[in-house]
Amino acid sequence: MKNLPLFLGGEDVLLSKQYSVINPATEEPIASVSDAGYKEAMRAIDLASQSFSLWRNTPPAKRADILLRAYAQMHKEKAHLAQIITSENGKPLQEAEVEVMFSAEYLRWFAEETRRSFGITVPSPDPKRRFFTTLEPIGIVGAIVPWNFPANMITRKCAPALAAGCPVVLKPAPETPLTALEIARILRDSGLPKGVLSVLPSSQAPEISKAYHDHPAIRMISFTGSTMVGKLLMQQATERVRRVSMELGGNAPVIVFDDARIDFAIQEIITLKFRRVGGESCICANRIFVHAAIYDEFREKFWNAMLKLKMGPGTEPGVDLGPVIAAKAKKRIEDLLADAKKQGAKIHQAPLHQHKGFFVPVTLVEEAPDECRLANEEIFGPIAALYKFDTEEEAILRANSVPYGLSAYFFTENISRVYRVGEALQSGFVGVNDCKGYVHEIPMGGFKESGVGREGGKEGLIEFLEIKSWNLSV
Repeated sequence: MKNLPLFLGGEDVLLSKQYSVINPATEEPIASVSDAGYKEAMRAIDLASQSFSLWRNTPPAKRADILLRAYAQMHKEKAHLAQIITSENGKPLQEAEVEVMFSAEYLRWFAEETRRSFGITVPSPDPKRRFFTTLEPIGIVGAIVPWNFPANMITRKCAPALAAGCPVVLKPAPETPLTALEIARILRDSGLPKGVLSVLPSSQAPEISKAYHDHPAIRMISFTGSTMVGKLLMQQATERVRRVSMELGGNAPVIVFDDARIDFAIQEIITLKFRRVGGESCICANRIFVHAAIYDEFREKFWNAMLKLKMGPGTEPGVDLGPVIAAKAKKRIEDLLADAKKQGAKIHQAPLHQHKGFFVPVTLVEEAPDECRLANEEIFGPIAALYKFDTEEEAILRANSVPYGLSAYFFTENISRVYRVGEALQSGFVGVNDCKGYVHEIPMGGFKESGVGREGGKEGLIEFLEIKSWNLSV
């Protein structure tokens, strides 16, 4: 088993303190990784500070060239990167390859956008004065990413930050550091200067967060993860008036109206719920509201589609979904189901043929009360919960009843309802007859307790830039 180093400002640094990365499909260790702490994080921020002047003054076209070379290299190494993702995350290999390609596109998108990161000239009310704005990088970014999309979460943050001229100190999820280290290597080999990027695998998250808080050079915190942790980071950021970008928890509703194309809706929802990290996604279907008039037909067809899903190690051919990420994740799902059952829910589970690994049976839940934990927390697993509704107003009210507002979806053939319901849903992302998710060209982010700021689109670059206003007397 390999002992892997940190990526400290572009240098490989091997620490004596290590922790194991576990394959969730086998429960076996696949690598030993250097375990960064406060000291290493402070050193990484020092190196980022030393590189900031050089990087911010590198012309946007030159920064773009580096990102484009990294984009091309990720394409070349697609199979290699996908194998790493599957080994540390558990998702099927084909899904991992799609993630690699999607992740690489953020490098290309923001390479193109950085050449358009310019300000505006403002018409002057005074003929002797001129007014204009310029955009400047905000400074050193402390970034923290989750484990469910080990490549995508990294490029979605690092690509715009680097494109804007900001050095990044990145803490990947402790469960999935290997992908982050490989992407860092690719960026280094593509010409990224020393100091501009550090990747700090760590089992000591509070130590890294403390360094982000203590070091005065950090000007922004970019975080994707739970709402609870996001709130703590936001509280810390206010003490130094730092900018934050947060994509936090979700509890996505899906509403299937009585005029929906049922078979099409089922196909879309199955993909959204199960074929994206097996439900371990903050934008996947969490609460599926189905109109009473079509509920029985929908339920039967949906369950039959669920039974056709193949679960197993991600390296096996034809697998639709793999294990959950860890034993504690499996235990939490079991607790959610036990709570729902105690409150009267009906639980249906497909046979589970896996005897090793953190596998959870594909599960359908019916008649769970709106008050149960399953309806109010992120499930993060292969559990589909169906809820019956009678009116459009009821569906909207229940969809909006939780403190989250990251994504929402609905199916209807009524164009008036499309606008009416879409505008009423309190969510940063709305899919109408579409569960394919976001693309690079549009911003992604949440309402309410699902976060602040946006990633992707032209807005994703602006997050890392300051606006400077100029007055010039002539």
